[in-house]
Amino acid sequence: MKAIAYKQSLPITDKNALIDIALPDPVANGRDLLVEIKAISVNPVDTKVRRSVTPPVGEYKVLGWDATGIVRAVGAQASLFKVGDRVWYAGSLLRPGTNSELHVVDERIVGHMPDSLDFAQAAALPLTTITAWELLFERLQLSTAAGSHAKDALLVVGGAGGVGSIMIQLARRLTDITVIATASRPQTQNWVRELGAHHVIDHSRPLSQELKKIGIPQARYIAGLNQTDQHFPEIVESIAPQGRFGLIDDPEHLDVRLFKRKSVSLHWELMFTRAMYETPDMVKQHELLNEAAKLIDKGTLKSTLGEHFGIINAANLRRAHALLESQKAKGKIVLEGF
Repeated sequence: MKAIAYKQSLPITDKNALIDIALPDPVANGRDLLVEIKAISVNPVDTKVRRSVTPPVGEYKVLGWDATGIVRAVGAQASLFKVGDRVWYAGSLLRPGTNSELHVVDERIVGHMPDSLDFAQAAALPLTTITAWELLFERLQLSTAAGSHAKDALLVVGGAGGVGSIMIQLARRLTDITVIATASRPQTQNWVRELGAHHVIDHSRPLSQELKKIGIPQARYIAGLNQTDQHFPEIVESIAPQGRFGLIDDPEHLDVRLFKRKSVSLHWELMFTRAMYETPDMVKQHELLNEAAKLIDKGTLKSTLGEHFGIINAANLRRAHALLESQKAKGKIVLEGF
């Protein structure tokens, strides 16, 4: 099968940072599905792994943690899918990635693809939807019950990225909380408004002052989606006493003691945790993706596809990695077909 991989951790400007290769076809065993990949999207985790993880000498590392495709075979213990099903999922950090024609994945982290989306539109969503959903409803414990958050505010720091783009929709459509998103460029500010943010503030300016300008002195909930270490002093200032702060990125240093005077709780979210540890509730990601597909088919949520970069090959993936590393991407970058 065709695949895109690397042997060395190299700058994305190097032509060998990602290369086209051929690998043996994988086989589905146990609860695995063998999926024919139709489309993928690229996430910051792809660039982080490429820069920091070098495979053993002589071996290739295949990246990719978002995919849509068609089930071509099922393992002996698989029961949730059948051959021919259209699926979407975000894979596992511990297994080969989705940047290949065929891919093996545990069915417990796979969902039935939305009927109303094509493969490219759907590929933009799995990893970010799981991340945003788990952060909002499991870590920060937002409620979907009417009236639960009528007086509360959620500040999404980095609202125009992949996770922010779906988090804004989930919070706006499924809760009654006031959604405030940060974006610094006119293009990204317009994007988050279109997604449903009640207010947009500029994260290149002090967050606490920007909040006061819109008449919201503090937010009970804050989601830090990128550059958390840079924004942290202003996050501390902007969060309400007894508030909840959740983050997904990898800040170098955080002095969490600054939260003590406000009794703020801190919550990490990594959507790969369930798959990495095969937790007893691992199948919740299957259920979550199925529920998200229903919301999309109802028109409650929409795809966050930002740019389509063409077919799945090394050259196009290098372009996608470069754009993500520039911190200027809007929505998700998708590639389709081989």
